Amino acid sequence: MSGIASETNKYVKSIANTKARILSTRKTTPGLRAIEKYAVRCGGGYNHRYGLDYGILIKDNHIKAAGGIEKALKIIKNNKPYMTDIEVEVDTIEQFLECQRLDVRYILLDNMSPQYISECIKNNKNGAVLEASGGINLSTVSDIAQTGVDFISVGRLTHSSPSLDLSLHIL
Repeated sequence: MSGIASETNKYVKSIANTKARILSTRKTTPGLRAIEKYAVRCGGGYNHRYGLDYGILIKDNHIKAAGGIEKALKIIKNNKPYMTDIEVEVDTIEQFLECQRLDVRYILLDNMSPQYISECIKNNKNGAVLEASGGINLSTVSDIAQTGVDFISVGRLTHSSPSLDLSLHIL
């Protein structure tokens, strides 16, 4: 867990002069989710969804199966519990603009370059909460944060952080 907290802290420090916040994802070690999420918080990060039941994330497969973003939203809105947040994952500016037209409150910008993220932010007329995700690492996180995005989710915090090398020497 020290490795997760330390790795998270590197990300947090690298975006310190921006409004962005580092989020963990639900991609955790089976049986260790609670303590891995706690380690992220100890490192200065925040937790996104704790699990699949903490809000609804409409992903590319859902959009395809439903026949589009608008149809997916209609199905979800007709069947979701009251006051459940809905986030839509988009990977093109066209999908982002469709979410704007449909007044989506939370939008996940998946695998977008900083240039595309900046374009989405420029077109965020509804004030949606924007989250960047997908393939983000320490060498890219600062550029992504500089775009003005609200959140940056980093799966590698819990699924790929190195263990902290600790030892005890008797003197």
